[in-house]
Order: sequence, then structure tokens, then C-alpha cells
Amino acid sequence: MKIVCLGDSLTWGGYGGNYVNELAALLPEHQIVNAGVGGNTVVNLLRRLESDVLPHQPDAVFIMVGGNDAISYHHPKTRSYYTKAQQIETGFISPEQFETTYRELLTQIRLAHLIAWVGLQPTEYSVSAVAELRIFNDHALNAARALTVPTLDLLDAIVKPQTLRERDPITMDFILTIGQREKHNWMDYETVRARDGFTYTFDGVHPTPAGAKTLATLIAAFIGAQTA
Repeated sequence: MKIVCLGDSLTWGGYGGNYVNELAALLPEHQIVNAGVGGNTVVNLLRRLESDVLPHQPDAVFIMVGGNDAISYHHPKTRSYYTKAQQIETGFISPEQFETTYRELLTQIRLAHLIAWVGLQPTEYSVSAVAELRIFNDHALNAARALTVPTLDLLDAIVKPQTLRERDPITMDFILTIGQREKHNWMDYETVRARDGFTYTFDGVHPTPAGAKTLATLIAAFIGAQTA
């Protein structure tokens, strides 16, 4: 089976651990294609479906998105990034727009006669960030249920509430730091993870290599159950 993993930077894997590469190692009987792009929202995924997914002629698509949507909505100081870099006219995705667009994305995948699977995205940035993302995950779940698409709740599976703390809201500095680290090929993930008190990520959002392996293990088990 050919499976396309469609998502944002967590799927792209160029900043932190790469769960798609780990997934390919765990599922050698399947062909795994990475269609992740950093910073993407669900709107961007819908825009990219015809160019980045359908030409691969996959059998199934595993979708994981929502983190950027939640950040754009709940952290207004980041909206200039989403306007300029992601071409989101308003600079944010509302929960209602997220669900409507997600449902359209799943509908288009179904119309292409492909299997769709949904991963509900995790975060451990802060107590507030988890609550904010959970709102978007609930809307993703609504869209998936409407079309009877199987879902995997990675937020509940991987995030440990007792390790969460409150932190400052996400600003453009957070996003600019990503760009600066990428530019300089920064990879000191474990030092920063330990310093800042995270578990499976180094910045609260992006997984460490070890964290990516944990994600891949959960996703592989989910896909295995769906394809058994």
C-alpha cells in the first residue's frame, strides 16, 4: 500500500525528529510518502491536495494538522506570518473554518477513491496551548466522524498532563527562532528539551528524534489495525 502523510512541520520533519522516516522503517511492507510542509494550516493542505498528494496515486492518506491553525487563532502576534508565508488572508483560521475546510479535504480525498485517516495533533508547549489545540482537535474529530474516517488521538496518547506548565504566549520570536535554527543547521534538541522541561519535544511543538520514534510507533500501530 502507498500511504501519503499529509501535514505541517511535524510531518515534514526537517526541524526536529522525522516521524515519517521512522514510520517507513516500521512499515517496510508499505510505501510511505512525505507530503509535509512547515507552517501549513488545513487551508494549505486543501490547496496542496491536487499537486502534492494525488499525483502520487496513493492508496491512503494520513492527515495530521491543527497546530498552526490553533496558534494563528489563539496567538494574534503570529498572524503576520500566516498572512505572508502561508497566504491566509485573515492571518488566522477559526475553529469553524477549520472544521469546514477539514471536512472538504476529507471529502476530496474520498472523491479520489482514497482511504483517509486522521491524526489528532499533539502539543506540550503549555497548559493553555493544549487546551487551545484540543478545541481544534475536537473540530477535526467532528469532520472525521461525519465521513466515518478513523482517527488517532495523539494528544491524549503522548502528552502527559502532569508535566505541563504555563508559558508565555507564542509570538513571532518563536517562529523566527525556527527559521534561524534551520538556517544554521541547529540540532541540539536534547539539551534544549531538558533545559526547558519538555518530554517528547524540544520546544513544546516539534518532536525530538526520540519523540518522533514514539509518534511513529503509535501511528504504525494505528495503520496496522486499519489495514489488518
